[in-house]
Amino acid sequence: MKRILLFVVTNLAVMLVLGIAASLLGVNRYLTASGLNLGSLLGFAAVMGFGGAIISLLMSKPMAKWSTRAVVINDSADPTHRWIVSAVERLAGQAGIRMPEVAIFDGEPNAFATGAFKNSALVAVSTGLLHGMNRDEVEAVIGHEISHVANGDMVTMTLIQGVMNTFVVFLSRAIGYFIDKVVLRNDREGPGIGYYVTTVVLDIVLGVLAAVIVAWFSRQREYRADAGSAALLGRKQPMINALARLGGLAPGELPQSVATMGISGKPSGLMALFSTHPPIEDRIRALQQAQ
Repeated sequence: MKRILLFVVTNLAVMLVLGIAASLLGVNRYLTASGLNLGSLLGFAAVMGFGGAIISLLMSKPMAKWSTRAVVINDSADPTHRWIVSAVERLAGQAGIRMPEVAIFDGEPNAFATGAFKNSALVAVSTGLLHGMNRDEVEAVIGHEISHVANGDMVTMTLIQGVMNTFVVFLSRAIGYFIDKVVLRNDREGPGIGYYVTTVVLDIVLGVLAAVIVAWFSRQREYRADAGSAALLGRKQPMINALARLGGLAPGELPQSVATMGISGKPSGLMALFSTHPPIEDRIRALQQAQ
């Protein structure tokens, strides 16, 4: 319940901030007495589209810690913790990034990386992952997450999400205005019911299409991180073994804020279009065929 409440409050706060920003910039007044101001509409769409994505990125690390109850172990004296921190430090050095924060969270097998900047990231693994895999496999998973960080995947996905959001906001309102004024011939000053209905419907329809596109980019990023892990370790078999092990386990469920950066998912049927992760079998096949 606390997670749901935090999610709702956070989103309301983000929308309030974006609304104030749009008002201060004057881009929320795109519907004028003389018609639709496309320049202002584009500005409004960009504020709403990129604003939410960027705020989410900036909040990603503290939100991930809170929502997963992850415990940072960089200074822990526990031998297992020291091994994990040492593995992260070594692989981060090979990848050319600064040492991330390292954390453990309770749950079924999974891991994730997050953070707004590659040199101040967080890499976390679950207790289920540590108990269900040998050290070579855990190291391969850590290499996968380090590759996400080194590749700048958090920022890349934020930019892609921002572009998609901007197109959704812009197109839904531009088409809504056209339907209202040209198709339904609303000659009153200001938008009519046709504008509002069309905008709401297109926000949903275009939002779904945008989610499919973003998910496709995310799946390509997973293949790249798998290959990155193999490169960091100097061999691909540990990553193949780790994926095979994950294929036989129920992946741990992660909060939405970090789900795209998790190590595993099990998409099927139509929902595979919206999955941020490719099927395990496809990932193993891609690694096996890699030169």
